[in-house]
Amino acid sequence: MSGCGGGTCTCGGGGGTVQAEAPAAVAMVNGIALHEPGERLAPEDLRERAWAELLRQEAVRQGRLPRHPGLEAPGISLGDEAAIQSMLDEAVPMRQPSPEECERFYAARRQQYSQGRAARVRHILFAVTGGVDVNALAKRAEQALLELLHRDAPAARFAELARELSNCPSAAEDGELGWLRPEECAPELVATFFDEQAAIGLHPRLVHSRYGLHIVDVQERRAGTPVDFAQVRDRIAMELAQRSRATALHQYIRLLAGQARVEGVELDAAQTPLVQ
Repeated sequence: MSGCGGGTCTCGGGGGTVQAEAPAAVAMVNGIALHEPGERLAPEDLRERAWAELLRQEAVRQGRLPRHPGLEAPGISLGDEAAIQSMLDEAVPMRQPSPEECERFYAARRQQYSQGRAARVRHILFAVTGGVDVNALAKRAEQALLELLHRDAPAARFAELARELSNCPSAAEDGELGWLRPEECAPELVATFFDEQAAIGLHPRLVHSRYGLHIVDVQERRAGTPVDFAQVRDRIAMELAQRSRATALHQYIRLLAGQARVEGVELDAAQTPLVQ
């Protein structure tokens, strides 16, 4: 059996054999494979494995974990996690903010520290889960938002799209979340829901959170009663300490990535010294 004979034919010509798709290259950190040949992982899962392997290898270098004899990443056991956490606690200790830092932080965000703040919100969630085509999901979310922003959009259209598209249980309630307090929301949603300077109504852009992409409609807000600095001083100190450490931990692991030989996976690497 011969090939089709076309100038762009890729069917293999004589013998009619179809060329098999080349297997995905194996991603590695310093020569240690992160997955088996032919195994395909979602980009976020692959990056997570790479970060874990970077930390494991650093713990081995410091003598905190035994060397692994194989050429494939062994994964992280509970014992490994404890050793790695101890390493991170020593490398990036928690830095306590000064009283002046806390007061400045409070002064700049006084509105956030009040009692009784609430917002009545509805949303449409486009959930980002493993294996989902994020570009296609974002395109669909943008199309839905543009439709709702159109001046001729029927008032009932939000509820219809919520029932049709939303990946949140609130879809059964036309996307209604009801009255929410800031502490009931993911931190990345608080600014959109509770910013009293922002307009009431449909948010003009998609809102990103750990859950995915949201079309947000803030229907009402209730302002709260301001809380004195003394009442929230400890809470602010803890928040600042956690922010500082999160930044330093991110820089620490970026530095490890910058010093490693990383193949087949894109990591945010750095060559600069660790700063807090």
